[in-house]
Amino acid sequence: MIGAGIKSMICLMHLMGRRSWSGAAILFSAIIASERTDAQTPSAPAPAAPAVAPVPSIVKQPTLRIAQHKLSPLATQPIWKKLEAFKGVLTLQEFEAAIRDVYSDGSVFPPPWQVGPDSVSVNTGDPSQPVVTIGLRQPNEKPVEVDRFWRAASELPPLAGRPPLSDVHIAIDPGHIGGSFAKTEERFLSFKPGESIQEGDLALLTAQVLKARLEELGAVATLVRERNEPVTSERPPDFNNVALTVLKDAGVTTPVASYDGLTGDAKIITVQWQTEKLFYRVSEIRARAKKVNQQMKPDLVLCLHFNAEDWGDSTQPQYSPVNHLHVMINGCYSAPELVEEDVRFEMLSRVFSRLHEVELPLAEAVADGMAKATGLPPYVYTTKNARRAGTSPYVYARNLLANRLYECPVVYLEPYVMNHEETYHRLLLGHFIGRTLLDGRLQSSAIEDYVRGIVDGLVRHYESKRQVTP
Repeated sequence: MIGAGIKSMICLMHLMGRRSWSGAAILFSAIIASERTDAQTPSAPAPAAPAVAPVPSIVKQPTLRIAQHKLSPLATQPIWKKLEAFKGVLTLQEFEAAIRDVYSDGSVFPPPWQVGPDSVSVNTGDPSQPVVTIGLRQPNEKPVEVDRFWRAASELPPLAGRPPLSDVHIAIDPGHIGGSFAKTEERFLSFKPGESIQEGDLALLTAQVLKARLEELGAVATLVRERNEPVTSERPPDFNNVALTVLKDAGVTTPVASYDGLTGDAKIITVQWQTEKLFYRVSEIRARAKKVNQQMKPDLVLCLHFNAEDWGDSTQPQYSPVNHLHVMINGCYSAPELVEEDVRFEMLSRVFSRLHEVELPLAEAVADGMAKATGLPPYVYTTKNARRAGTSPYVYARNLLANRLYECPVVYLEPYVMNHEETYHRLLLGHFIGRTLLDGRLQSSAIEDYVRGIVDGLVRHYESKRQVTP
Protein backbone atom coordinates (compact mmCIF):
# COMPACT_ATOMS: atom_id res chain seq x y z
CA MET A 1 0.00 0.00 0.00
CA ILE A 2 1.14 3.55 -0.57
CA GLY A 3 1.91 5.69 2.47
CA ALA A 4 -0.82 7.72 4.14
CA GLY A 5 1.02 10.96 3.39
CA ILE A 6 1.13 10.20 -0.34
CA LYS A 7 -2.55 9.31 -0.36
CA SER A 8 -3.30 12.64 1.31
CA MET A 9 -1.16 14.36 -1.31
CA ILE A 10 -3.15 12.80 -4.15
CA CYS A 11 -6.44 13.81 -2.53
CA LEU A 12 -5.14 17.37 -2.13
CA MET A 13 -4.24 17.49 -5.82
CA HIS A 14 -7.69 16.25 -6.81
CA LEU A 15 -9.29 18.89 -4.64
CA MET A 16 -7.17 21.75 -5.95
CA GLY A 17 -7.05 20.94 -9.65
CA ARG A 18 -3.96 20.54 -11.86
CA ARG A 19 -3.31 24.23 -12.48
CA SER A 20 -3.10 24.91 -8.73
CA TRP A 21 -0.72 22.19 -7.64
CA SER A 22 2.37 24.28 -7.02
CA GLY A 23 1.78 24.26 -3.27
CA ALA A 24 0.98 20.56 -3.43
CA ALA A 25 4.28 19.86 -5.16
CA ILE A 26 6.18 21.64 -2.40
CA LEU A 27 4.25 19.80 0.29
CA PHE A 28 4.96 16.48 -1.44
CA SER A 29 8.71 16.98 -1.02
CA ALA A 30 8.19 17.19 2.72
CA ILE A 31 6.02 14.06 2.70
CA ILE A 32 8.69 12.02 0.92
CA ALA A 33 11.36 13.18 3.34
CA SER A 34 9.23 12.22 6.35
CA GLU A 35 8.10 8.83 5.01
CA ARG A 36 11.39 7.48 3.60
CA THR A 37 14.37 7.60 5.97
CA ASP A 38 16.78 7.04 3.07
CA ALA A 39 15.39 9.95 1.01
CA GLN A 40 16.83 13.40 0.69
CA THR A 41 14.59 16.35 -0.03
CA PRO A 42 15.52 17.39 -3.58
CA SER A 43 16.56 20.98 -4.02
CA ALA A 44 14.69 23.04 -6.59
CA PRO A 45 16.62 23.43 -9.85
CA ALA A 46 17.83 26.89 -10.81
CA PRO A 47 15.24 28.56 -13.08
CA ALA A 48 17.76 29.08 -15.88
CA ALA A 49 18.86 25.44 -16.04
CA PRO A 50 17.75 23.72 -19.27
CA ALA A 51 16.83 20.52 -17.44
CA VAL A 52 16.69 18.99 -13.98
CA ALA A 53 19.88 17.45 -12.69
CA PRO A 54 20.44 13.85 -13.83
CA VAL A 55 18.97 11.30 -11.45
CA PRO A 56 20.74 8.05 -10.58
CA SER A 57 20.33 5.32 -13.18
CA ILE A 58 16.76 4.12 -13.07
CA VAL A 59 18.05 0.57 -13.46
CA LYS A 60 19.31 0.72 -9.87
CA GLN A 61 16.25 2.30 -8.27
CA PRO A 62 13.70 0.35 -6.24
CA THR A 63 10.10 0.55 -7.39
CA LEU A 64 7.16 2.33 -5.83
CA ARG A 65 4.60 -0.08 -4.45
CA ILE A 66 1.26 0.57 -6.10
CA ALA A 67 -2.20 0.37 -4.61
CA GLN A 68 -4.59 -1.64 -6.74
CA HIS A 69 -6.96 0.19 -9.07
CA LYS A 70 -6.08 3.73 -8.02
CA LEU A 71 -7.51 5.83 -10.86
CA SER A 72 -7.74 9.58 -11.35
CA PRO A 73 -11.25 11.12 -11.39
CA LEU A 74 -13.51 9.90 -14.23
CA ALA A 75 -10.76 7.70 -15.66
CA THR A 76 -11.38 4.22 -17.05
CA GLN A 77 -9.34 1.09 -16.40
CA PRO A 78 -6.31 0.97 -18.75
CA ILE A 79 -5.79 -2.04 -20.99
CA TRP A 80 -2.24 -2.72 -19.90
CA LYS A 81 -1.61 -5.40 -22.50
CA LYS A 82 -1.57 -2.66 -25.15
CA LEU A 83 1.87 -1.59 -23.93
CA GLU A 84 3.32 -4.90 -25.09
CA ALA A 85 2.87 -3.68 -28.68
CA PHE A 86 5.78 -1.28 -28.07
CA LYS A 87 8.27 -4.14 -27.90
CA GLY A 88 11.36 -3.23 -29.88
CA VAL A 89 10.60 0.50 -30.17
CA LEU A 90 13.11 1.99 -27.71
CA THR A 91 16.57 1.05 -26.54
CA LEU A 92 17.44 1.15 -22.86
CA GLN A 93 19.41 4.35 -23.46
CA GLU A 94 16.49 6.02 -25.27
CA PHE A 95 14.04 5.08 -22.53
CA GLU A 96 16.30 6.39 -19.77
CA ALA A 97 16.99 9.61 -21.69
CA ALA A 98 13.26 10.25 -22.21
CA ILE A 99 12.53 9.79 -18.51
CA ARG A 100 15.53 11.82 -17.40
CA ASP A 101 15.19 14.73 -19.83
CA VAL A 102 11.41 15.11 -20.20
CA TYR A 103 9.13 12.88 -18.14
CA SER A 104 10.72 12.91 -14.68
CA ASP A 105 10.28 15.80 -12.27
CA GLY A 106 13.75 15.13 -10.87
CA SER A 107 12.42 13.57 -7.68
CA VAL A 108 14.46 10.86 -5.98
CA PHE A 109 11.27 8.94 -5.27
CA PRO A 110 11.38 5.57 -7.08
CA PRO A 111 9.29 5.00 -10.22
CA PRO A 112 6.65 2.22 -10.46
CA TRP A 113 8.68 0.20 -12.94
CA GLN A 114 11.89 -1.77 -13.10
CA VAL A 115 14.33 -1.51 -15.97
CA GLY A 116 16.68 -4.21 -17.18
CA PRO A 117 18.92 -4.42 -20.23
CA ASP A 118 16.17 -6.01 -22.32
CA SER A 119 12.84 -4.80 -20.90
CA VAL A 120 10.82 -2.44 -18.76
CA SER A 121 8.56 -4.17 -16.22
CA VAL A 122 5.70 -1.97 -15.03
CA ASN A 123 3.68 -2.41 -11.85
CA THR A 124 0.10 -2.06 -13.09
CA GLY A 125 -2.00 -2.19 -9.93
CA ASP A 126 -4.37 -4.49 -11.84
CA PRO A 127 -4.67 -7.88 -10.10
CA SER A 128 -5.53 -9.57 -13.39
CA GLN A 129 -2.14 -8.49 -14.80
CA PRO A 130 0.06 -7.22 -11.95
CA VAL A 131 3.07 -6.64 -14.20
CA VAL A 132 3.33 -5.80 -17.88
CA THR A 133 6.67 -6.15 -19.64
CA ILE A 134 7.75 -4.03 -22.61
CA GLY A 135 10.67 -5.42 -24.55
CA LEU A 136 13.53 -3.06 -25.39
CA ARG A 137 15.58 -3.29 -28.58
CA GLN A 138 19.33 -3.47 -28.86
CA PRO A 139 21.12 -0.42 -30.30
CA ASN A 140 22.07 -2.28 -33.48
CA GLU A 141 18.48 -3.33 -34.19
CA LYS A 142 16.04 -1.41 -36.36
CA PRO A 143 13.19 0.24 -34.38
CA VAL A 144 9.79 -1.42 -34.63
CA GLU A 145 7.11 0.75 -36.24
CA VAL A 146 3.88 0.98 -34.23
CA ASP A 147 0.53 1.93 -35.74
CA ARG A 148 -0.51 5.55 -35.08
CA PHE A 149 -2.72 8.11 -36.78
CA TRP A 150 -0.37 11.13 -36.68
CA ARG A 151 2.62 11.96 -38.88
CA ALA A 152 5.79 13.83 -38.11
CA ALA A 153 6.98 16.51 -40.55
CA SER A 154 9.60 14.18 -42.02
CA GLU A 155 6.90 11.61 -42.85
CA LEU A 156 4.77 13.98 -44.94
CA PRO A 157 4.80 13.92 -48.75
CA PRO A 158 7.27 16.27 -50.48
CA LEU A 159 6.01 19.82 -50.98
CA ALA A 160 6.89 19.97 -54.67
CA GLY A 161 6.16 23.69 -54.85
CA ARG A 162 2.99 23.60 -52.76
CA PRO A 163 2.28 25.85 -49.70
CA PRO A 164 4.50 25.03 -46.69
CA LEU A 165 1.79 23.46 -44.50
CA SER A 166 0.22 21.29 -47.20
CA ASP A 167 -0.92 17.84 -45.96
CA VAL A 168 -0.58 18.78 -42.27
CA HIS A 169 -3.74 18.17 -40.22
CA ILE A 170 -3.75 20.56 -37.27
CA ALA A 171 -6.45 20.43 -34.59
CA ILE A 172 -6.89 23.71 -32.72
CA ASP A 173 -8.16 23.35 -29.16
CA PRO A 174 -9.48 26.67 -27.77
CA GLY A 175 -8.91 26.44 -24.03
CA HIS A 176 -11.80 26.47 -21.57
CA ILE A 177 -15.44 27.01 -22.56
CA GLY A 178 -16.29 30.69 -22.13
CA GLY A 179 -19.70 32.19 -22.73
CA SER A 180 -22.12 31.61 -19.88
CA PHE A 181 -19.65 29.18 -18.28
CA ALA A 182 -16.80 31.69 -17.86
CA LYS A 183 -17.60 32.66 -14.26
CA THR A 184 -17.97 29.02 -13.23
CA GLU A 185 -14.55 28.34 -14.79
CA GLU A 186 -13.12 31.36 -12.94
CA ARG A 187 -11.96 32.70 -16.32
CA PHE A 188 -13.95 35.98 -16.26
CA LEU A 189 -12.14 39.27 -15.67
CA SER A 190 -13.59 42.79 -15.45
CA PHE A 191 -12.06 45.99 -14.14
CA LYS A 192 -14.99 48.21 -15.00
CA PRO A 193 -18.77 47.69 -15.18
CA GLY A 194 -19.89 46.97 -18.73
CA GLU A 195 -16.57 45.53 -19.93
CA SER A 196 -14.94 42.15 -19.48
CA ILE A 197 -12.69 39.54 -21.05
CA GLN A 198 -13.23 35.78 -20.82
CA GLU A 199 -10.44 33.35 -21.56
CA GLY A 200 -12.71 30.85 -23.33
CA ASP A 201 -14.06 33.55 -25.67
CA LEU A 202 -10.59 34.91 -26.42
CA ALA A 203 -9.24 31.42 -27.10
CA LEU A 204 -12.06 30.66 -29.54
CA LEU A 205 -11.58 33.97 -31.39
CA THR A 206 -7.84 33.28 -31.64
CA ALA A 207 -8.56 29.75 -32.90
CA GLN A 208 -10.91 31.04 -35.61
CA VAL A 209 -8.32 33.53 -36.88
CA LEU A 210 -5.58 30.89 -36.70
CA LYS A 211 -7.68 28.32 -38.58
CA ALA A 212 -8.13 30.65 -41.54
CA ARG A 213 -4.43 31.54 -41.59
CA LEU A 214 -3.32 27.89 -41.48
CA GLU A 215 -5.70 26.94 -44.28
CA GLU A 216 -4.25 29.69 -46.46
CA LEU A 217 -0.89 27.93 -46.05
CA GLY A 218 -2.26 24.55 -47.14
CA ALA A 219 -3.01 22.92 -43.78
CA VAL A 220 -6.16 21.04 -42.87
CA ALA A 221 -7.25 22.89 -39.74
CA THR A 222 -10.14 21.83 -37.51
CA LEU A 223 -11.49 23.24 -34.24
CA VAL A 224 -11.97 20.93 -31.29
CA ARG A 225 -14.54 23.42 -29.93
CA GLU A 226 -16.46 25.58 -32.40
CA ARG A 227 -18.55 27.69 -30.03
CA ASN A 228 -18.66 28.76 -26.40
CA GLU A 229 -20.40 25.58 -25.32
CA PRO A 230 -19.02 22.38 -23.73
CA VAL A 231 -17.99 19.43 -25.85
CA THR A 232 -19.08 17.12 -23.01
CA SER A 233 -22.77 16.34 -22.60
CA GLU A 234 -22.34 16.06 -18.82
CA ARG A 235 -23.01 18.87 -16.36
CA PRO A 236 -21.97 19.55 -12.72
CA PRO A 237 -24.95 17.77 -11.06
CA ASP A 238 -23.88 14.56 -12.82
CA PHE A 239 -20.80 14.44 -10.58
CA ASN A 240 -22.38 14.82 -7.17
CA ASN A 241 -21.49 11.30 -6.02
CA VAL A 242 -17.95 11.51 -7.41
CA ALA A 243 -17.44 14.85 -5.65
CA LEU A 244 -18.59 13.38 -2.35
CA THR A 245 -16.12 10.51 -2.76
CA VAL A 246 -13.23 12.86 -3.60
CA LEU A 247 -14.02 14.99 -0.56
CA LYS A 248 -14.38 11.95 1.69
CA ASP A 249 -11.02 10.58 0.53
CA ALA A 250 -9.50 13.94 1.42
CA GLY A 251 -10.96 13.75 4.93
CA VAL A 252 -13.94 16.04 4.36
CA THR A 253 -16.76 13.80 5.60
CA THR A 254 -19.52 16.41 6.00
CA PRO A 255 -18.97 18.92 3.19
CA VAL A 256 -21.04 22.04 2.70
CA ALA A 257 -23.27 21.79 -0.37
CA SER A 258 -22.85 25.33 -1.78
CA TYR A 259 -19.95 27.79 -1.83
CA ASP A 260 -22.27 30.82 -1.78
CA GLY A 261 -20.54 33.47 0.33
CA LEU A 262 -17.37 31.39 0.76
CA THR A 263 -13.84 32.01 -0.55
CA GLY A 264 -10.45 30.29 -0.56
CA ASP A 265 -10.09 26.80 0.90
CA ALA A 266 -13.61 26.93 2.34
CA LYS A 267 -14.94 27.22 -1.21
CA ILE A 268 -12.76 24.40 -2.54
CA ILE A 269 -14.09 21.82 -0.07
CA THR A 270 -17.74 22.32 -1.00
CA VAL A 271 -19.69 19.85 -3.12
CA GLN A 272 -20.63 22.57 -5.61
CA TRP A 273 -17.03 23.58 -6.32
CA GLN A 274 -15.95 19.97 -6.75
CA THR A 275 -18.81 19.08 -9.14
CA GLU A 276 -18.04 22.15 -11.24
CA LYS A 277 -14.34 21.31 -11.34
CA LEU A 278 -15.11 17.74 -12.42
CA PHE A 279 -17.32 19.15 -15.17
CA TYR A 280 -15.08 21.75 -16.78
CA ARG A 281 -11.59 20.50 -15.89
CA VAL A 282 -12.07 16.75 -16.23
CA SER A 283 -15.21 15.68 -18.12
CA GLU A 284 -14.77 18.44 -20.69
CA ILE A 285 -11.13 17.59 -21.40
CA ARG A 286 -11.87 13.87 -21.59
CA ALA A 287 -14.65 14.56 -24.11
CA ARG A 288 -12.26 16.63 -26.21
CA ALA A 289 -9.65 13.87 -26.06
CA LYS A 290 -12.19 11.34 -27.30
CA LYS A 291 -13.06 13.64 -30.18
CA VAL A 292 -9.40 14.23 -31.07
CA ASN A 293 -8.32 10.59 -30.81
CA GLN A 294 -11.32 8.86 -32.36
CA GLN A 295 -12.74 11.37 -34.86
CA MET A 296 -10.26 14.07 -35.84
CA LYS A 297 -6.96 12.10 -35.67
CA PRO A 298 -4.69 15.09 -36.41
CA ASP A 299 -0.93 15.30 -36.82
CA LEU A 300 -0.73 18.00 -34.16
CA VAL A 301 -2.94 19.65 -31.54
CA LEU A 302 -2.44 23.30 -30.60
CA CYS A 303 -3.97 24.09 -27.19
CA LEU A 304 -4.62 27.83 -27.04
CA HIS A 305 -4.77 29.57 -23.66
CA PHE A 306 -4.18 32.96 -22.08
CA ASN A 307 -2.30 33.14 -18.79
CA ALA A 308 -3.04 35.21 -15.68
CA GLU A 309 -1.44 36.12 -12.41
CA ASP A 310 -3.36 36.14 -9.13
CA TRP A 311 -5.86 38.97 -9.30
CA GLY A 312 -7.33 38.52 -5.83
CA ASP A 313 -11.04 39.06 -5.23
CA SER A 314 -12.86 38.68 -8.57
CA THR A 315 -15.17 41.56 -7.62
CA GLN A 316 -12.16 43.84 -7.07
CA PRO A 317 -9.37 42.39 -9.26
CA GLN A 318 -5.83 43.70 -9.20
CA TYR A 319 -3.56 44.40 -12.16
CA SER A 320 -0.33 42.44 -12.43
CA PRO A 321 2.96 44.26 -13.14
CA VAL A 322 4.33 41.27 -15.09
CA ASN A 323 3.58 39.93 -18.56
CA HIS A 324 5.10 36.75 -19.98
CA LEU A 325 4.91 33.74 -22.29
CA HIS A 326 5.60 30.03 -22.10
CA VAL A 327 4.91 26.95 -24.19
CA MET A 328 4.51 23.42 -22.85
CA ILE A 329 4.91 19.82 -23.91
CA ASN A 330 3.89 16.80 -21.87
CA GLY A 331 6.23 15.65 -19.12
CA CYS A 332 7.42 16.27 -15.54
CA TYR A 333 5.42 13.53 -13.81
CA SER A 334 5.47 13.50 -10.01
CA ALA A 335 5.38 10.40 -7.83
CA PRO A 336 1.79 11.06 -6.63
CA GLU A 337 0.64 11.24 -10.25
CA LEU A 338 2.37 7.99 -11.17
CA VAL A 339 0.59 6.20 -8.33
CA GLU A 340 -2.59 6.58 -10.38
CA GLU A 341 -2.96 3.69 -12.78
CA ASP A 342 -4.35 5.57 -15.78
CA VAL A 343 -1.74 8.34 -15.49
CA ARG A 344 1.07 5.80 -15.37
CA PHE A 345 -0.31 3.99 -18.42
CA GLU A 346 -0.80 7.21 -20.41
CA MET A 347 2.68 8.49 -19.61
CA LEU A 348 4.34 5.26 -20.73
CA SER A 349 2.23 5.22 -23.90
CA ARG A 350 3.59 8.66 -24.74
CA VAL A 351 7.17 7.67 -23.93
CA PHE A 352 7.08 4.61 -26.19
CA SER A 353 5.22 6.51 -28.92
CA ARG A 354 8.26 8.83 -28.99
CA LEU A 355 5.94 11.83 -28.87
CA HIS A 356 8.50 13.94 -27.01
CA GLU A 357 10.87 13.65 -29.99
CA VAL A 358 8.29 15.45 -32.15
CA GLU A 359 6.73 17.75 -29.55
CA LEU A 360 9.96 19.38 -28.35
CA PRO A 361 11.24 20.74 -31.71
CA LEU A 362 7.70 21.84 -32.58
CA ALA A 363 7.33 23.65 -29.24
CA GLU A 364 10.73 25.31 -29.59
CA ALA A 365 9.90 26.57 -33.09
CA VAL A 366 6.49 27.90 -32.02
CA ALA A 367 7.95 29.46 -28.87
CA ASP A 368 10.56 31.27 -30.95
CA GLY A 369 7.88 32.57 -33.30
CA MET A 370 5.71 33.66 -30.39
CA ALA A 371 8.58 35.40 -28.62
CA LYS A 372 9.42 37.41 -31.74
CA ALA A 373 5.78 38.28 -32.48
CA THR A 374 4.77 39.28 -28.95
CA GLY A 375 8.03 40.55 -27.48
CA LEU A 376 7.11 38.84 -24.21
CA PRO A 377 9.77 37.57 -21.78
CA PRO A 378 9.77 33.90 -20.73
CA TYR A 379 7.78 32.82 -17.71
CA VAL A 380 9.94 31.11 -15.07
CA TYR A 381 8.45 28.32 -12.97
CA THR A 382 9.68 28.26 -9.39
CA THR A 383 7.72 25.13 -8.47
CA LYS A 384 8.34 21.49 -9.32
CA ASN A 385 5.13 20.86 -11.29
CA ALA A 386 6.98 21.91 -14.46
CA ARG A 387 10.55 21.66 -15.73
CA ARG A 388 12.58 23.15 -18.54
CA ALA A 389 12.79 20.96 -21.63
CA GLY A 390 15.21 21.47 -24.48
CA THR A 391 17.19 24.67 -24.86
CA SER A 392 14.52 27.38 -25.21
CA PRO A 393 13.88 29.46 -22.08
CA TYR A 394 10.21 29.53 -23.09
CA VAL A 395 9.58 25.75 -23.24
CA TYR A 396 8.58 23.62 -20.27
CA ALA A 397 7.42 20.06 -19.76
CA ARG A 398 4.32 19.73 -17.61
CA ASN A 399 1.72 17.03 -17.10
CA LEU A 400 -1.68 18.49 -17.96
CA LEU A 401 -4.76 16.45 -18.74
CA ALA A 402 -5.04 17.69 -22.34
CA ASN A 403 -1.41 17.19 -23.31
CA ARG A 404 -1.48 13.74 -21.72
CA LEU A 405 -4.76 12.40 -23.15
CA TYR A 406 -4.39 13.55 -26.76
CA GLU A 407 -2.63 10.65 -28.50
CA CYS A 408 -0.54 12.81 -30.83
CA PRO A 409 1.94 15.68 -30.53
CA VAL A 410 0.55 18.55 -28.46
CA VAL A 411 1.87 22.10 -28.15
CA TYR A 412 0.21 23.93 -25.26
CA LEU A 413 0.46 27.73 -25.35
CA GLU A 414 0.20 30.19 -22.46
CA PRO A 415 1.01 33.72 -23.71
CA TYR A 416 0.11 37.02 -22.07
CA VAL A 417 -1.08 37.83 -18.56
CA MET A 418 -4.73 38.78 -18.90
CA ASN A 419 -4.67 41.01 -15.81
CA HIS A 420 -1.60 42.91 -16.97
CA GLU A 421 -3.03 46.40 -17.51
CA GLU A 422 -1.84 46.98 -21.07
CA THR A 423 -2.69 43.42 -22.13
CA TYR A 424 -6.15 43.65 -20.59
CA HIS A 425 -6.94 46.78 -22.65
CA ARG A 426 -5.48 45.23 -25.81
CA LEU A 427 -7.60 42.12 -25.36
CA LEU A 428 -10.74 44.23 -24.88
CA LEU A 429 -10.25 45.38 -28.47
CA GLY A 430 -10.41 41.84 -29.85
CA HIS A 431 -8.80 41.04 -33.19
CA PHE A 432 -7.86 43.61 -35.83
CA ILE A 433 -5.23 44.06 -38.54
CA GLY A 434 -2.68 46.86 -38.32
CA ARG A 435 -2.37 49.15 -35.32
CA THR A 436 -4.74 51.33 -33.34
CA LEU A 437 -4.26 54.11 -30.79
CA LEU A 438 -4.38 52.78 -27.23
CA ASP A 439 -3.27 54.72 -24.16
CA GLY A 440 -1.45 57.22 -26.36
CA ARG A 441 0.45 54.60 -28.38
CA LEU A 442 -0.18 52.80 -31.65
CA GLN A 443 -0.53 49.14 -30.76
CA SER A 444 -1.21 45.92 -32.63
CA SER A 445 -3.85 43.34 -31.76
CA ALA A 446 -2.64 40.91 -29.09
CA ILE A 447 -4.60 38.16 -30.83
CA GLU A 448 -3.03 38.95 -34.21
CA ASP A 449 0.44 38.76 -32.65
CA TYR A 450 -0.53 35.44 -31.03
CA VAL A 451 -1.63 33.98 -34.37
CA ARG A 452 1.33 35.37 -36.30
CA GLY A 453 3.78 33.87 -33.82
CA ILE A 454 2.25 30.39 -34.10
CA VAL A 455 2.13 30.51 -37.88
CA ASP A 456 5.72 31.70 -38.23
CA GLY A 457 6.96 28.96 -35.91
CA LEU A 458 5.01 26.20 -37.65
CA VAL A 459 6.11 27.26 -41.13
CA ARG A 460 9.74 27.37 -40.07
CA HIS A 461 9.48 23.93 -38.44
CA TYR A 462 7.75 22.15 -41.31
CA GLU A 463 9.90 23.77 -43.98
CA SER A 464 13.03 22.60 -42.20
CA LYS A 465 11.86 19.06 -41.44
CA ARG A 466 10.07 17.83 -44.56
CA GLN A 467 11.15 17.12 -48.11
CA VAL A 468 10.64 19.95 -50.59
CA THR A 469 10.89 17.83 -53.74
CA PRO A 470 10.45 14.05 -54.43
